[in-house]
Amino acid sequence: MPKIIVEIMPKQDLLDPQGKAVANALKRAGNNIETTRIGKRIELHYKNQPTEKDLEKAKELARDFLSNSVIEDVVDVFIEEQN
Repeated sequence: MPKIIVEIMPKQDLLDPQGKAVANALKRAGNNIETTRIGKRIELHYKNQPTEKDLEKAKELARDFLSNSVIEDVVDVFIEEQN
């Protein structure tokens, strides 16, 4: 199914408690990982292949609706290529 992917991460300056908990668990399991940050991936599914206009609208939605600009950054918004 054609889709646009929106990737959102916590702002770098903010504490990421979920990422910290995962990093600590990975360290306890013997992995050599210093930090982990956890964000979210949102898939917007379309009936037809998304256009550049759809992509621009998705970027607007990501900025204004799908993310909280106080604590999150929209990292990427892209059309996923179909296999």
